[in-house]
Amino acid sequence: MDFYQSDLFTYGLLPLLIFLARISDVTIGTIRIVMVAKGQKMIAPILGFFEVLIWLIAISKIIQNLDNWVCYVAYGAGFATGNYIGMIIEEKLAVGIIQLQIITRVDAHKLIEKLKADGYGITHQEAHGAVEEVSIIYSIIKRTELPHVVDIIRTYNPNAFYSIADVKFVNKGLYTQVNPMQYWRKGK
Repeated sequence: MDFYQSDLFTYGLLPLLIFLARISDVTIGTIRIVMVAKGQKMIAPILGFFEVLIWLIAISKIIQNLDNWVCYVAYGAGFATGNYIGMIIEEKLAVGIIQLQIITRVDAHKLIEKLKADGYGITHQEAHGAVEEVSIIYSIIKRTELPHVVDIIRTYNPNAFYSIADVKFVNKGLYTQVNPMQYWRKGK
């Protein structure tokens, strides 16, 4: 008996291969979507090529085995698992830049000074909240630096409200390091 006609292959190995193929193509697809959103024009098409190639191989095996319900389950489970793994990988990659908006109800002076001292550019304004005066702080940072900035917020103003939004493009670059001497040189 041929191995490819055996029950071991039909109900064991083939569904496993379909499952792994779906994990691969959906994971690649998830990362590709992120790269498209971030404007990565070179990486996204390459990922798309491999995503579709793997999908075609997997779906062709499904079509060749339409009477094998185990392949259907493997296909669906691979899709779900690929989404999960893709999100984890995307989170670890932390590609791009974000806009951080911090709203504080207490004096934000120490928080602002710490952010500046750590090299983050900020814009600060006083505003009227629903029931009291608030401070609003805006900053554009690399996504990889978010955990450090959140630690600063929690240390200097643990009750602050903050929101995060993806930024596709910044025209002047990121504010990186505060150099107090640059202000003195401009005045001369």
